[in-house]
Order: sequence, then structure tokens, then C-alpha cells
Amino acid sequence: MAAPHPPANAGPSLSPLTRGEGYQPVSPSPRLRGEPPDGRPLRAGVPGVGEGVSSRRTRTAAAFWLSSLRVYREPRLIAILLMGFSSGLPLALTFGTLSFWLSEVGVSRTSIGLFALVGISYSVKFLWSPVIDRVPIPFVTTNLGRRRGWALAIQPALALAILALGLTDPRWDPTATAIAAVVVAFLSASQDIVIDAYRVELLRPEEQGAGAAATQWGYRIGMLVASAGALYAASFGGWAFAYGLMAALMAVGMATVWLTPEPGGIGPLETLPGDLPLSRIVAWLERAVLAPFADIFSRRGAVAILVFVILYKFGDALAGTMSNPLYVALGFTKVEAANIAKIYGFLASLAGLALGGIVVLRIGVFRALLVCGVLQMLANLMYVLQAWAGHSLPVLALTIGVENLTGAMGSTAFVAYLSGLCNLAFTATQYALLTSLAAVGRTTLSASGGALADMVGWSPFFIIATLACLPGLVLLVGIMRREAAVTDNCS
Repeated sequence: MAAPHPPANAGPSLSPLTRGEGYQPVSPSPRLRGEPPDGRPLRAGVPGVGEGVSSRRTRTAAAFWLSSLRVYREPRLIAILLMGFSSGLPLALTFGTLSFWLSEVGVSRTSIGLFALVGISYSVKFLWSPVIDRVPIPFVTTNLGRRRGWALAIQPALALAILALGLTDPRWDPTATAIAAVVVAFLSASQDIVIDAYRVELLRPEEQGAGAAATQWGYRIGMLVASAGALYAASFGGWAFAYGLMAALMAVGMATVWLTPEPGGIGPLETLPGDLPLSRIVAWLERAVLAPFADIFSRRGAVAILVFVILYKFGDALAGTMSNPLYVALGFTKVEAANIAKIYGFLASLAGLALGGIVVLRIGVFRALLVCGVLQMLANLMYVLQAWAGHSLPVLALTIGVENLTGAMGSTAFVAYLSGLCNLAFTATQYALLTSLAAVGRTTLSASGGALADMVGWSPFFIIATLACLPGLVLLVGIMRREAAVTDNCS
């Protein structure tokens, strides 16, 4: 059994951006502001020093941003993007795409809502994350390394599970479909644990920001392929063909892991302290399991923070659970949904990710969470407009565009917040815990969406989903006030 690395003397990130202060540019000199050296104002219409300097500053800034893009040509960043693709591919196959399939074959909306429970593995993956993080696989870890060994053990099994899911028939045997979906979700969540740790350990500190962007882009592309691509494939060859094709695409992740070196190289397995097996097990549990969780729960306001993590995306996820059934009920075909709800929504999501990053950079994490949270809450009302408009492609484009734009902005701010919560000594396990809690709103709590929609109808349901965003925002305001008070006391 491999022992965990001893905790480093590193606390959570405390950069100004993480503390919610935003980006604070340094005030330029009078010459760079376009003012004459003696402080006298320039006369209108008279060329001054600032004109030439301003032009050079513009060109320099443009060159700087363009040169920054070169980091994405690094092989490590390309590998991270492809791993993100492999991570995003299975999620839609057990959520959005599966709900479209179930709606098409006549499964009730209540049952479709309950199918969201198959993703509960994403909510509880922290329970087995220390095992994947520290326990070696016999004959595999010593030859491939800890990260590559676990990844290449999980990914082939995940591909076979996706293939098996496509071969089920939810119309006649929904139980078999549910079981296969549970297995896919479990293996997908396990793959996420490995890929998250792989990314953090593979990249240099200065590459972590670019790595996060590459992961998000790869993840979104994987979800697009598994949603719009799967719908196109199902229209062409049926659902079994579509899921078989998605299973084959898991080879992208396998090839990437195979060709990417193990972070830090393949070293000998660490030994645990103690002479007896029981003492070594206890030592492993204390250092790999208890310490990361104790660190989180010992923080000021830990309960409020963890409840906020669960509720921040709850209203958005609740509405999203019933978005595809709404499209089917309004008469949209698979091709229409693929063209607008998937491809157009994908582009809106990419724009939202970029815009969310700018908002975080300029106003800080906490205020970005509040602004983006309010926007994603109001975006749920677009579904009410869609239900009222019926089968209208322009309204569908507007609804999907607004919802995906604001949802991606909220996700960017949320991921930045979760990353700042992690203690650098326990990043992998704590990030698994926080993302598991965040998935509770998307899976367990949103599972009642179908029954609620059946009970109240489309428009009232989406109004309720909008109001479901308020508890998270109220908690956020309280956390912001407490953090501001702590900062004032320390200053």
C-alpha cells in the first residue's frame, strides 16, 4: 500500500484574486498616462507626448496577449485538453442525452427526473478518492505510475460500460438502463478524480491557469460531442449506434494518457510507518483520509460554506433537468435540438467561460459569484418565455444562448472559488469533496424536477427553479460579509 505524501506547510491560496479583491493594476506614470513631465495638461489639438506612448502601449499590450496564447501549444496543455474531452464525454450520456432518449421512447417525466439519481457518484466520489489517490494497482502502478495506471485501468472499463448502456432498451427494461447508467457514472466520476490530480501534478505553477482553461474547453467539447454528436448519430443509426460511437471515442483519452508521461516519473512505492498491518492502515487513514476533511471542517463558517457549495448551482441544475423534456414536449426534433440547443449553446458557453474569467479578474471571486449568480438565476425565466412561445426556433435560440452564456459565467466563478478553498497540502482529495458536494444540487436535489413539472406544469416549474437560486445567493451574501469583517479585523 502506498503512503500519502506528508502534508506540506502550505495553506489555501490567499492571492488578492482569491480573496475577492479583483485585479488591481498599478497606476502608470504621468508619461504613460499621456501627461507632460511637468504636470501641465496637454492643449487640445496639439500633439503631445502621450499620443506616441499610447500607441506603443496599445501595440505592446496586443503583442503581450498574443504571446500569452503560445502556452496552449505546449504538449502538456494539449494533453490536458484531450483529457478534459475524455472527462466531459460520459457526463452527457447519463444526463442530457439520456433524458432525450427516455423522452423519445415515452418514459414519464417523473421517471426521467428520477434517472438524474444515476449521477449520484459525482456527489460522493470523495468517498473513494483517497483510494484512487494512494492505493497502487498490482503490476500496473509499478510499470505505468500512479496516475497513468489508474487512468488506463478505468478508461477501458468506462468505454465498455457506455457501449452496454447503448445496448439496453429503456422502453421495455428501464431497470437495465438505469443499472448501466449507474456504472457509467461511477467510472466517469472515478476518471475525474484521476484527471484532476493528473492536471495539477503535470503542469508547472505558471501553467495552472492555462491548464484550467484547456480542461474547460476540452470538457465542453466532450459534452458537445456526447450531446449534439450523439443526437446526430442516433438520427442516423439509432441509439445503440450513437452510444457505441461514443464508447469508441474514449480511445482519445486512453491514447493521451498512454503518450503522456507520469507526473514526476515512475518511482518506488512509499512505505507506511508501523510494524503491524493494523498500525499501517491506521496511519494511512489518518494522513490520506482524515487530515484533508479535518482541515476543511476546522475553518471558520465551514458549514455555511459547504451548504453554499451545494446550493449555488441548484436552481440552474433544476431547470436544466427538464430543458430537454421541454423541447420534446414543444415538438422540437433531434436535429433542431442539436443545431440550436447544442451547437449554438456550445458557442454561447465558450463565450460565457471567457466573459466569466474577465469578471473574476476584474471584480474578484466573491463579487463575480454574486453577479454571475443573479444572471444565471434570471436566465431560468427564459424557459418560461419558451413554454409560452411554443415551437419557435428564434425563441429557442435566444433561450439557449442566454441560459448557456450565464450558466458558463457562473461556472467559471464557481470553479475559481472552489480552487481557492483547497489547501495546497490536500488539493486532490479536497477538490473531490467540494465538487462532490456541488454535484448534489445537480443530481440528488434536482431529481424531483420531473415530478414537480408534472404537478405544476412548465411555466410554474421554471419560476420555482428561478426562486431555487435564492438560498445560495443569500448564503453567499452572508459569507461575503463575514469575510469582509475578518479582513477588517486583520487590517
